[in-house]
Order: sequence, then structure tokens, then C-alpha cells
Amino acid sequence: MGPFEVQATLLRISFSRPASVLMLLLLDGMIWLQRPDIVDFHNRIQDIPPEFIYDVYDFVIVGGGSAGATLAARLSEVCDWDVLLLEAGPDETYISDIPYVYPVLQKSKLDWSFKTMPNESFCQAMQNDQCAWPRGKVLGGSSVLNAMMYIRGNPEDYDEWESFGNIGWSWKDVLPYFIKMENVRDPKIANKPWHGTTGPLTVELFKNRSELYPFFVEAAKQMGEVWADEMNGPSQLVFGPLHGSIRDGLRCSTNKAYLRPVGMRKNLHISLNTMVEKILIDPEEKRAYGVMFNKENRQRYVLATKEVILSAGSLNSPQLLMLSGVGPRKELEEHDIEVIQDSPGVGQNLQDHVGTGGLVYLITNPNKTGPLSENMLESIRKTSIENFLFNNSGILMMMPICEVMGFINTKYNPPNSTRPDIQLFMAAETDVSDGGTWAAYGSSFTYEYYAENFGNWIYHDAFLCLPLLLRPLSRGYLKLTSKNPYIKISIYPNYFAVQRDIDTLIEGLKYCLKISESPVLATLSPTFIYDADKETTCYNKNDEKFFDCLVRHYSQTIYHPVGTTKMGPKTDPLAVVDARLNVHGISGLRVIDAGVMPTITSGNTNAPTIMIAEKASDMIKADYMRELLKKPDLKPCYTYNYLYH
Repeated sequence: MGPFEVQATLLRISFSRPASVLMLLLLDGMIWLQRPDIVDFHNRIQDIPPEFIYDVYDFVIVGGGSAGATLAARLSEVCDWDVLLLEAGPDETYISDIPYVYPVLQKSKLDWSFKTMPNESFCQAMQNDQCAWPRGKVLGGSSVLNAMMYIRGNPEDYDEWESFGNIGWSWKDVLPYFIKMENVRDPKIANKPWHGTTGPLTVELFKNRSELYPFFVEAAKQMGEVWADEMNGPSQLVFGPLHGSIRDGLRCSTNKAYLRPVGMRKNLHISLNTMVEKILIDPEEKRAYGVMFNKENRQRYVLATKEVILSAGSLNSPQLLMLSGVGPRKELEEHDIEVIQDSPGVGQNLQDHVGTGGLVYLITNPNKTGPLSENMLESIRKTSIENFLFNNSGILMMMPICEVMGFINTKYNPPNSTRPDIQLFMAAETDVSDGGTWAAYGSSFTYEYYAENFGNWIYHDAFLCLPLLLRPLSRGYLKLTSKNPYIKISIYPNYFAVQRDIDTLIEGLKYCLKISESPVLATLSPTFIYDADKETTCYNKNDEKFFDCLVRHYSQTIYHPVGTTKMGPKTDPLAVVDARLNVHGISGLRVIDAGVMPTITSGNTNAPTIMIAEKASDMIKADYMRELLKKPDLKPCYTYNYLYH
């Protein structure tokens, strides 16, 4: 493809994005007028003005994301405890409730907009060889930006955690907390003993499906895979429909699930648009006693009589620890930060589920009745918007990027393993579906890459198969960029540092090729897009070299960085917190978010992160039980809006 075609693609995308933004603004206004359930005026969280923030609280929670929102709700159940939740971002927007448009939230004001450091071994299709890492800067955190997929992981994941010395984190220990947090509304699975129906987080099937869905189901069966009603049942080696953190077809973030129902509690204060700059730690006693934060361009302080809890996420929690004097000695000294606790593991052990996109198949409807897949043009039609506004239905309620999910073993997994090493998404929406308007922007593709590989096929009927590496052997790390808290931490994911990782992911790609050749999908005359155009990036490469090229160009995060404040015993040199999530060497300070995972779970990480917070809140209550029992007049503060739930 020549310079003219690239420039044409650039112009088309440049003109279409403002139109898309205008459409979303109009939709936002129409939601205000027509969807009071989304506006939720009476239950929206009210930001506490700075002059009403107390000087002292029992608990100060830093970060109101998937973990922080859960903790704030659970700890404030004890009326005798005053709890302050500090969140750097604003409240959720109305648009974030709509499942289909989640990609537009990336790089918006709700996103921290992190990028990995340049590396020639991966993310080669992205600008400056940097992958975008969306993270939620909003009340509800990444549960507001993600694709809402509800996956618990494999029981062996948690038994492995316990085997590292983390007593109390086996599958039998964590299962009750998954049950506690769930409000499963799918009648096919709601009555199963491993599910809950009374928790705050609503779990449902996504509301609408494309016409490709039955083709995907039959293809999985023709491949000899077991079809199941869910991905969180007794066996994970199955294919099935996608459940999500969804309520009545709309996103159910931790803000909606945990905070809005208890927003009237007098002992819970929530401060939005509040940037925490440092944890205050007494260097002599090695005890955390408060935080320094900025709100409305003024530096402020608040004290914690019991604990400061870091729930700022796998990227921001390690940064705050280092800025506060807890981290690798050499790194802190490089930035002239007083070393209060030499903790070599802070920022290390970074793991992520890297996937590979681009496996797009052009198809033809044999019935010639129109396209089978979904595309963005359909979502902005008058009928689609009317269906959403007045019937709570239509394409805007869909999650076409994964209509069928599957878990498989590759040849690199141990024989007869019950813990798969590849997760697959079968998608009715592809890289050509939006003409580069949303997905390419969110992924930070160069215009040249998008034009060369997808530009000739925009809005073409197509499907996608996306494999995800579940248990990477490679480990990345974070590095402090500056002692200025407003300068983002440097991210070195080290994808494919271990050859086995790329080999395993390539096996996932090969499986996608096989499933595209299943009899039912063969009726659609699938044509692999890289075979359809000789000018594509990896076209001139054969066999393994082709797959290696594809993986290294189209490397994609799926919102799952974990492990940077590892949980483990003191004997583990990289452990940052103990099994009760207390920071080693510092009293009055815990880290409770995805960063504490010693190894990444086998599947999407949002549900496990919420589980960690649920379990941690009970640990905290147990740690102060003796104190609470000394107060005979103590009453639980279970103020809860059950009508809302």
C-alpha cells in the first residue's frame, strides 16, 4: 500500500472520530432524558467537599477501583469505623453503562492512559513500539473500562498461591468469597452450589447476540470441545457463552454494585478527583499514619488511626509505595527518596495476559440476507439508538468482541492438565468493523499498520478469533521515572522474554486456524485477511515465522497486569505483603488489589480482584474483633438500599 492509501486512511479516520464523539455526546444527552435507570440520580455518589473531610479516620483507602470500592463498602459496615475513600478520577459517565461502546472509554478522561516502554520484541504495530495499557481513573476503576467478562480463574491457581506459603488462599478458602460477592441471574446456573444470588455484583449473560453466535457454538462442538452453560463451573476446559458483570444488560461496576447502595452511610466519605501523592510513614516506628493528597489544587493531609490501605492498582500502588520510601533501596536512592523499608519486590513480578489480534476472517453469508457480523455503522443507526433508549435492547447491549469463550490445552501444557494455558475469544466484531475509529485508536496502532493490514476491508462481513496466553512464564517490572507523583511509572512488561510464551501463544493461533476450517464455518467461505492482500505486514513470511511476526506486531493487553506487590512470606525476597496483605516491615499499611497476586489467574482478573477485597475486608474485621467486642453497644452498620439492588 502506497503513501496515498495511507493518507486516505488517515483522513478517513480523522474525520470519522469527531463524528463518533459527537454521536456519543448526543447519546449522553438522550440517556439523561430517556434512561432514568442509568442516570440513577438518587443513588449517585456525592463527592465530599474538601472542607468536610475529617482530619482523622479509622481507615483511609487509596483508590476507588475494583478492590477499593469493595473495601469501602465492607469496612463501613462497622458503624463505629470512619472510612475515607480517595479516588483520583470522577464518577462514572452515563456512556460507560453501555456494553458495546467500552472501547471509546480508553484514552478518555476515565483512563490513566499508560503506555509500555518501547521494545522491539513486541507491540511493533503500535506507535513508537508502545502498547497502550488502559487503567480506570474513575470511581469503580477498571471495572468501568473493561469488557465486563466474569471469570473466576482455575481452582489450581489459588491452591498454587497457598503452596507459596500464603495460608488461607486455597480454592476452598476463596470460593466462599466468590459466592458472597455474586448475584447470579442466569437461571441455568443460579442454583448451582458454587454460585451466589444475594451478593452486590450482578452476573448475567450479555443481552443480545449476533447471527454468528450459532455458527460459533456449532464450530466448537465440531472441534470436539465440551459445550457448557458457563466458564466458572466444575471444569474450565470448555467452550460456552459469555457471562459478564452486567445488570439488566448494562455494566455493573464495583461503583454501582458496592458504593451506590451504601452511599448514605454517615461513616463513609468518598472524595473524587483526589490525587494521593504520598503515604505518610514514621521512619522510626515504621508505621503508616496517614496520606498526603491534592484536591482542588491544594495539598492536604489526613490521618489514619488504624490503617492506610493501598488499592490503587498494580501500577499506581507500587509507585506510591516507592514515593513513600518503601521499595528497592537502589531505585529509591537514585531519586533521592528516603529509604524507610528496603523492599526489593516492589514493582517486580509483573505479569499480564498478552493476546494476539489480527486473526480476521472475511466471510460471505450463504443466504445472502445481509451481514452476519456486527459493525460500528450499525450501532449509530436510528433504530439501534431507539432500541437502546426505549427497549433496552439492540446492538448497544452486545459484547461482540467475545460471544463465545473457550479454554484449551496446547501441547506445552502438562498431559491431562485441568488448568488450560490458552483462552479463546470468538468474536462477531473485528479490526475492520469500526474502520479504525475506536479499536485502532485504543490499541495505538500506527496509521500505516492499520492501512496496510485492514484498510482495504473496512466494514466487511468478518469474524475474529483471539487467543490469550493464560500463564506467562515471562516476568516484567516497573521502574520509578521520577519522584514527582504526577509522572507515570515506567512499564517494562517483558512479553516473550521466555520463548515458551510465544510458542504457546502461536499454538493458540494455530487452533484458531483449525476452528475456522470447521464444517459449519466453512459454509461462510472464510478468507484469512492476511491471505487476501499481499501487502499485509507478515504476508511474505511462512509457517512459524508468520505467526511470530503476527504476535510481535499485534501484541495486545487485555487489562490484566498483576503481581507487582506480591503476596508471600518473609522468606520470599520478592514478597511485598504477607498472607493478610500487610506490607512487610511497615505496620498500619496494607496493599489490597490485583498487585498482590503472586501468579496471574487463568482468566480475566476483575472477579478475582473483587474476591481479594472481599476476603481482605473480613481479615481486617477479624484483626480488630477483640477491640470491637469490648464495645457492648456496637451495632453493625448495614445501611443498604435493597430496593436499588
